Amino acid sequence: MDFYHFNFAAFVLINSALAFYQTRCRQTPVAGSLEAKGNTAGAVKRFKMRFLPIYLLVNGADWLQGPYIYPIYKEEKQLPEEVVAALFMIGFIAAAVSATFTGTLADRFGRRRACLAFCLTYSLSCASLLSNNIIILFVGRCLGGMSATLMYTVFESWMVTEFNKVLPDEPAGTLSSIFSTMTSLNTLVAILMGLLAEGAVNVTKTQLTPFGLSVCCLMLAFVGIMSTWGENYGTSGQQAGESAQGLLERQEAPPTKSVLKHLMQDKRILSLSLTSCVFEGSMYIFIFFKFPALIFSHKLAGLTSDLPFGLIFANLMCAMMFGSMIYNYVTSINAIITTTRLLVTTLSLASLCFCVPVIVRDERTTFWCFCAFEVCCGIYFPLIAYQRGKIIDDSVRARLYSIMRIPLNVFVVAVLGTTQEGEAHRDLVFLICSGLLVGASLTNSILL
Repeated sequence: MDFYHFNFAAFVLINSALAFYQTRCRQTPVAGSLEAKGNTAGAVKRFKMRFLPIYLLVNGADWLQGPYIYPIYKEEKQLPEEVVAALFMIGFIAAAVSATFTGTLADRFGRRRACLAFCLTYSLSCASLLSNNIIILFVGRCLGGMSATLMYTVFESWMVTEFNKVLPDEPAGTLSSIFSTMTSLNTLVAILMGLLAEGAVNVTKTQLTPFGLSVCCLMLAFVGIMSTWGENYGTSGQQAGESAQGLLERQEAPPTKSVLKHLMQDKRILSLSLTSCVFEGSMYIFIFFKFPALIFSHKLAGLTSDLPFGLIFANLMCAMMFGSMIYNYVTSINAIITTTRLLVTTLSLASLCFCVPVIVRDERTTFWCFCAFEVCCGIYFPLIAYQRGKIIDDSVRARLYSIMRIPLNVFVVAVLGTTQEGEAHRDLVFLICSGLLVGASLTNSILL
């Protein structure tokens, strides 16, 4: 058994054991626990069954595209490297621009409608790959960037607001547990969709197939949203059952605190915005540079064999799942580790994951650092989602979520726009990410 197969087997065993342990703990009756509440437990289960299948379908659609979005431009369509880079850049620019208005529209006209719009725009982005016309391809990337903004804002906004509406008396730990479940299941879906995409390409001999499967997932999600989700709004939207006259009177009333006031006057939201920009921006940069870094370490050791990229991806997703289960365990017990302390620790560990591969030129060390960063991702996503859900008001949730993504996209565009060949530039980018993560850690320890 080689190195990567051994690590994958170890991850599967560890994750299986931890999942079994957590399942046994949840089955143990505890006085006052969720399971002992009968009707409440049933309501939580019904809420999860409404949200999670659709959430996993839209994420599955995204994961299907991930392994082939670069190869389909470079290999199947034979586009020059500069054009491929421009396509990726325009996607991030579109995401940054759309973040200025998508949240406002979602809060005003409804988060459910915004989720439906996402299914349509992302499907059109996939369909654009059927053409070799460069203008259509650029339009498709613009739609993909706008869809990314919707995907990472409106689904979570709908879920948190709906949770607060239908389960107002639930403890905060229940919402935290849902976020952890979302991350764990999402990583499992990522592994399965990666395998499905690879198998579909091998059978059909075209890299377009995963994008067709992605459209199928999106259409299933569209039908599910239409049939099972209710609508919810921000302060400027028309509430369920409210007349047009009632909406007009409410909009003519004195305005509530503006989105910018929420952002500028609450140091906690500023801290979360900085954290989102730095960590998630570093994650996108990591996605871009991880395989080149491993290839460099592989060749530096004098090895000429090809790296098993699919197996490496599966390892990284297993590491992310392990992180989400760590988060679930820490938050499910009355530990002395607060969410703020956990966030600070996660950011500090992520900083080391970028720094060490620059210092130690070893393939295994680099791989383990990348796995550790994915563990940090598994902890970070449910943790930051819980913090946002707790701090940000439902009335401006989608707008603030969108605005918080603007600096993230600007950061990624700035880094990718200056990308150069060679390990020297990659090392510099990794060190910058490491330093920024340390800064975000210190900021959270002070402001949160």
